[in-house]
Amino acid sequence: MIYADNAATTKMSPAAIHTMTTLLEEAWGNPSSLYEHGQKAKEVLEQARADVANVIGAEPKEIIFTSGGSEADNQAIRTAAALGKKNGKMHIISSAFEHHAVLHALEALKKEGFEVTLLDVHSDGLIVPEEVEAAIREDTCLVTIMYANNEIGTIQPIREIGAICRKKGVLFHTDAVQAIGHIPVDVKADNIDMLSSSAHKFHGPKGVGFLYVRKGIRVTNLIEGGAQEGGKRAGTENVAGIAAMATALKEIHAKMEENTRHLIEMRDKIICGLYEIPHSALNGDACQRLPGNVNFCFEGIEGESLLLLLDDKGIQASSGSACTSGSLDPSHVLLAIGRVHDVAHGSLRLSIGEDITEEQVDYIIQSVKDVVRYLRSFSPVWRDLCAGKSKFIL
Repeated sequence: MIYADNAATTKMSPAAIHTMTTLLEEAWGNPSSLYEHGQKAKEVLEQARADVANVIGAEPKEIIFTSGGSEADNQAIRTAAALGKKNGKMHIISSAFEHHAVLHALEALKKEGFEVTLLDVHSDGLIVPEEVEAAIREDTCLVTIMYANNEIGTIQPIREIGAICRKKGVLFHTDAVQAIGHIPVDVKADNIDMLSSSAHKFHGPKGVGFLYVRKGIRVTNLIEGGAQEGGKRAGTENVAGIAAMATALKEIHAKMEENTRHLIEMRDKIICGLYEIPHSALNGDACQRLPGNVNFCFEGIEGESLLLLLDDKGIQASSGSACTSGSLDPSHVLLAIGRVHDVAHGSLRLSIGEDITEEQVDYIIQSVKDVVRYLRSFSPVWRDLCAGKSKFIL
């Protein structure tokens, strides 16, 4: 079995599992308690906070532990919105291809009177910093742009966007769920005010994440009830899970340079191989993308059929099409970069992991070629295209 859906979730690393299982037995106390078991858990918690902060260039007090990226996104956006409303600023800038945790949070704020500008994404899957600057108004309270897209893997010019926001006095948040652990991130150098991350994207456990909030920003609570996390996120902390996240993050950060070299070599080999399929196209910039991300569209086929047949061949991947989750609509990300509905439905996302081998890559390429050829052999859409009844788009 070849697992090629690491953008959806990653397998926990042995080191993270060891940390978690060990601490479930040895640091099970409540970190808010003053007695020995509680203080031992507190020490573990604060060491994890320091470890996470160190990886992204933050201070430990700037890290708030959450249940994952979605919660962190919502808290960051709500924080900026509350500060903006207090100062009479109720305009927010984002992009059309953000994760739904961001887009849905913004939709909720629109019902509360906020105005949201969603910037267009260019065909290469990139946001242009100058367009961000042009969209900023006197009443803009937040710019939120993802660090790397979860579907097509394009890495945004975060440092430049952050510098613009800093110059304009506008808070800048980035959903870095797909970036942390896979590319270098430095919140200070990148001019980031708030950043969201999730452990299960870098070989940590599910249900654990963190929010970085730059010192001096007054945080709005999503969860009330206790004084945990400096009074910014109530609820007894998942000490073992948080420590496992820190272990996974330190481990992958230490291997990032080595992993990146290997993944880019394997990624580019897949891209070259899939380009041999007629009427196919890579989604997003070929270079400015996550090391392990490959996202292709194939004309004349449906993405869900492609996934099911690849699964039969032992390859686990995903599609840009939302059909697999019960919707007939294609991916909003692919539509945002200009793919038409018919083409967007025939998409494939391969997000490979650090342990991928060249033999596995060769097998993926050949399998995709075989499945696409098979699906096209009885596709009426493909038949009409080949007969000239319809025009090829790719």
